[in-house]
Amino acid sequence: MEFLLNGYTTYILVLIALVFSLYASFNVNSTFKKYSSVYSSRGHTAAQIARQILDSNGLYDIDIVHVNGNLTDHYDPKRKIIALSSTVYDSTSVGAIGVAAHEVGHAIQYAKGYIPIKIRMLILPVAQFGSRIWIFLFILGLLFSLPLLRDIGIILFAAIVLFQLITLPVEFNASNRAIKTIESQGILYGEEVKGARKTLSAAAMTYVAALAVSITQLLRLISTTRRR
Repeated sequence: MEFLLNGYTTYILVLIALVFSLYASFNVNSTFKKYSSVYSSRGHTAAQIARQILDSNGLYDIDIVHVNGNLTDHYDPKRKIIALSSTVYDSTSVGAIGVAAHEVGHAIQYAKGYIPIKIRMLILPVAQFGSRIWIFLFILGLLFSLPLLRDIGIILFAAIVLFQLITLPVEFNASNRAIKTIESQGILYGEEVKGARKTLSAAAMTYVAALAVSITQLLRLISTTRRR
């Protein structure tokens, strides 16, 4: 632990994490672009597939809407809507279908009371509050030599890291549900399933990369306070 909190070591770790994050971002975009040109043999759009999976799980009250952007897809549990981006909604590609099935996976998690997602929702308010204020508290603590403010800033940032950590099993589980459903319902076949799986695996790595960046930043913050 002493080695990890060394000033030079934390700089190197932060740099490695940032490079990993850039690679993950490039990889998910290139992978999605590749499998956006590989079309499913059934010819159904991602929105139609999302509706099919929702209905097969009895989730008739969840709507599917179109949103602008590229890979801006998400599930909103409060409004009970699955938002599919412009590059996904009307597409019949295996990449788009994988993304849509993944978002439906989140809806199923909420419906079945998946424990990690419940924990994530409990931490969410603290993480959101922390993301807005931690940097100000930390900087004020350093500038005016107020250890309490500085430490509160670090604790709030640690809450953000914890939220990202709990997000990992949530995302991986949603992807696993998506692939299992795609196979069991015969939505995609053979190499088509492989393409959807690669798309979701690339997307999952962006969450791993984001966590790596946050953890190294947290180590950097702790290292800074130790030196002071």
